[in-house]
Amino acid sequence: MSRGYLLSLPALVLFSGLLVLPLLMTLVLSFNVFDYQVGVKADEWTFAHYLSLFSDAYFYEIFWRTFWISALVTLLCVVIGVPEAYILSRMGTPWRSIFLILILAPLLISVVVRAFGWSLLLGADGIVNQLIQALGGRPVKLLYTPFAVVIALVHVMLPFMIIPVWTSLQKLDPSAEQAALSLGASQTTVMRKIVLPQVMPGVLSGTLIVFGLAASSFAIPGLLGGRRLKMVATVVYDQYLSELNWPMGATIAVVLLLVNLLIMLSWNRMVEGRYKKSLGV
Repeated sequence: MSRGYLLSLPALVLFSGLLVLPLLMTLVLSFNVFDYQVGVKADEWTFAHYLSLFSDAYFYEIFWRTFWISALVTLLCVVIGVPEAYILSRMGTPWRSIFLILILAPLLISVVVRAFGWSLLLGADGIVNQLIQALGGRPVKLLYTPFAVVIALVHVMLPFMIIPVWTSLQKLDPSAEQAALSLGASQTTVMRKIVLPQVMPGVLSGTLIVFGLAASSFAIPGLLGGRRLKMVATVVYDQYLSELNWPMGATIAVVLLLVNLLIMLSWNRMVEGRYKKSLGV
């Protein structure tokens, strides 16, 4: 065995122990028989949980809600994050460092704490409704709605979009933009033909990260969506801790992982193909 493989062996063992092994255990658990009287029967196997999931319209509704909310969050993060990353890349010192700290600072705060903060803002007696009433309007139901979940997820996920795009912009030579402008290209043309193609790898990375994290998010849907607005992660939680049906919870988690991978790989292939086509590769 070469020296390089020996040096990477501890990392591979750690990776296997923390990621691969738990995933395999979850996959095995999803095929175990469950009995409400006895519990999990580790020595008996069944496909019943998968058949139950794919034959129940309730789970289709949960998965559909999870993915459309995740897609909307990803789209909003692109719309907000890409211009913000562009502005950040054009800032000089010390403003760039200050704004970079402001973007990253929320990551130091627990997602649960931020979710509680949004509940205080959007609740029936929250700051937003108090302001609406002060202006003469009627209270609006914001908490426990898709709006509350989406806006909180965008707030949490935005740094994961800004940082990859900002990193891509750091590799962009500003003189290329100046050259295009001096040759008569409009600012819109420069953005469309020069800047956007160069930042596409960052946008792709950001969308994959944001979509994956949003689709598997638990704290925000659980606290701001309530019991009626369930997403896949909250259903998995219910199966594990309320129903105590661990195999069914594992089944839902495995299907979420596989569908997530399928969507992300398809999106990656489509965006990469268009990016290479735009470069003439």
